[in-house]
Amino acid sequence: MHYLYTFVLHMYAFSVEIASFFNRKARMTRIGQWYTNGTLRKKIDRKAQYIWFHAASLGEFEQGRPMMETLRKRYPAYKILLTFFSPSGYEVRKNYEGADVICYLPFDTPYKVRKFLNLANPSIAVFIKYEFWLNYLTELKKHGVKTYLISAIFRPSQLFFKWYGRWYRKALECFDVLFVQDEDSKKLLAGYGINNVKVCGDTRFDRVLEIQHNARRLPEVELFAQGDHPLLIMGSSWAEDEEMILPYFNRHPEMKLIIAPHEIHHEHLLYIQSLLDRPFIRMSESCEESLRTNDCLIIDSFGLLSSIYRYGDIAYIGGGFGGGIHNTLEAAVYGIPVIFGPKYQKFKEAKSLIACGGGFSVDNANVFTGCMDHLISDPVSRRKAGMAASDFVRRNAGATEKILSFFGD
Repeated sequence: MHYLYTFVLHMYAFSVEIASFFNRKARMTRIGQWYTNGTLRKKIDRKAQYIWFHAASLGEFEQGRPMMETLRKRYPAYKILLTFFSPSGYEVRKNYEGADVICYLPFDTPYKVRKFLNLANPSIAVFIKYEFWLNYLTELKKHGVKTYLISAIFRPSQLFFKWYGRWYRKALECFDVLFVQDEDSKKLLAGYGINNVKVCGDTRFDRVLEIQHNARRLPEVELFAQGDHPLLIMGSSWAEDEEMILPYFNRHPEMKLIIAPHEIHHEHLLYIQSLLDRPFIRMSESCEESLRTNDCLIIDSFGLLSSIYRYGDIAYIGGGFGGGIHNTLEAAVYGIPVIFGPKYQKFKEAKSLIACGGGFSVDNANVFTGCMDHLISDPVSRRKAGMAASDFVRRNAGATEKILSFFGD
């Protein structure tokens, strides 16, 4: 099966190369991987020891960031190598100052794996949440490199636990320690004989508290948010989210709206504008007068959302009608109710937010209308839900220090 896995990886790499002629993300991945070996030859200090962090994308990077920054302060003799698989992570954080070397991770094929590891020569490897590249893990174990998985969560539906996925469980046996989020994950793994497991929680809670502490003041957003209008922040939205929410906004002049869509290319922004019947302005085109007189502010740049939530009364987190919701904790930490779509079952924090009264799932426009009507018309309930969300984040902080207390064992 290992040979079949490698064959499939070769086919996947080939399909990305073909797709790169037509698809922007595939092209960025292919070109980015081309540069990886050159980046490593140029930037890796052969006399230094490196801790290698791998994040699939931006969300996993944010999850691993508290670990990176704490290790950097606590063990300055080590340098940090950071890799991404997705352009949505690399392109946003390629200039991140907390790492010494940043590049794409090549595909998990034997030759590319050996080449990468020979050039990078990591002393320690840390994979974040959902990264199980069998050839990389096998090669790291062969060379005796301490390898960890952090903030992981496991469910019976995953391939490892199917009768036809037994061969893939070898990937889990390659880790020296799996730091998981909850006891359910530990019990599930123990049932399959995997006991190199520590329950430490999710480092994202530490990260969003740090973001809140260092949140940027955004004068344009502050000016737009002034007044008695309840303000809904619509973060990381997709078309399905916008089609449900914007008609509600159009019907409710008592509220204001900030939209920070997941994709900000020209066509998507024009699509959003076509759904709006009330006055709007893009942030890049705004001035003091337009911020005072428009009802909807469209954020057409990246990197601001985590600070924008501080100005809101209610947050809606996108993605729940597609592949899965985006980061709910970035909004919850500011003590505002969090609404999201129906595809949240894989996200432990979303289920916990619902359970504590700080989160609400909606699966159609009617349910969204009822939820929003209640939160807008009843400020006491809105504040109570927001406090529940904020308290939930604070109760679950501390995973970074728990992991570091075992690190190196």
